[in-house]
Amino acid sequence: MMTQLIKTISPLRQRMIDDMNMRKLSPKTQIGYIRAVAKLSEYLKHSPAHATSQELRQCQIALAEQGTSNITINATLSG
Repeated sequence: MMTQLIKTISPLRQRMIDDMNMRKLSPKTQIGYIRAVAKLSEYLKHSPAHATSQELRQCQIALAEQGTSNITINATLSG
């Protein structure tokens, strides 16, 4: 008997995927944005949906202090 695994996607993640598809971003670009937002969520310790501008700024500062590239910082905050 085969068991089907169903992974639920949060409404925020689904909206992000829909927006990226609408903008016709390549799959590789989409994966980069999803990774960046996952890292943001990990940093915040809560959903990015509830991030304040101050939290986003603090994350940007922390990424810069870690030597993160500007491209990655921009992808994280744009995502």
